[in-house]
Amino acid sequence: MKYILLGSLGHITKPLAQQLIAKGHQVTIVSSQAAKAAEITSLGATPAIGSVEDIDFLSATFKGADAAYLMIPPKLDANPWKEWIGGVGRKYAQAVKASGMKKLVFLSSIGADKPDGVGPVSGIHLAEEALKTLSGVDVLFLRPAYFYFNLFAVIGLIKQAGIYGNNFGPDRKIVMVHPRDIAAVAAEELLHLSFKGVSVRYIAGDERNSRDIAAVLGAAIGKPELPYVPFSDEDTEKGMIAAGLPEEVAKNYTEMGVAARTGIMFEDYQKHRPALSPTQLEDFAKEFAAVYNS
Repeated sequence: MKYILLGSLGHITKPLAQQLIAKGHQVTIVSSQAAKAAEITSLGATPAIGSVEDIDFLSATFKGADAAYLMIPPKLDANPWKEWIGGVGRKYAQAVKASGMKKLVFLSSIGADKPDGVGPVSGIHLAEEALKTLSGVDVLFLRPAYFYFNLFAVIGLIKQAGIYGNNFGPDRKIVMVHPRDIAAVAAEELLHLSFKGVSVRYIAGDERNSRDIAAVLGAAIGKPELPYVPFSDEDTEKGMIAAGLPEEVAKNYTEMGVAARTGIMFEDYQKHRPALSPTQLEDFAKEFAAVYNS
């Protein structure tokens, strides 16, 4: 089988590629960085260097493939961000149609059932809608939970202020997952290619409120009394801007926090809860501690 994987050598695409290659399949990895070509080749994959916004490049790359794993890379200078994400999704749809490819696994997100109010995930919703328009193409939307790796962003806050904080609220359970568990699911689906029409699969590893997260991370780094401090939405946005994020990004991440706090981010997930994947918060906390102490 011939697979096309977007996402360069990221935390999902690299292990996904390794699993497909180990099964003897032909894998092409798309990257925007020519410097990644040698490492892609060393994995046993073929590099395709180009932009996800280049429909002609994507169409040529997709042509002749049995299936693809699609994702939308971060672009923190995009403005308006949601519309940029949705626009990339429309370009993917055009390229898939031009190439004649018939099987897609798309990295979506928990909350992508919502057309608005969930920050950048509202852009992912637009991308889903674009891919749904494809005729005769089987599309599986993977909707993983909040990545554990996002928690690395609070290391500076813990070291500087001695707290763990966000605008998620203290009691709302946040659904989380490890990228390697997403890669395992993506590999499973691509190897079997049994999905038909348009379908959705949620991926989650743990469900914990912010107090629990603070306690588990604190214990792992030798700070068992690490407190959770809820931030107002205004302070959350201002804090991200002060940390160097563009206002558009800060606004959208703040909105995503509100969606988590109110629960709207998780409404459809709660109706279709999957069996939890192997990596629990305590498992990730060991990785967190290693980065914290490095």
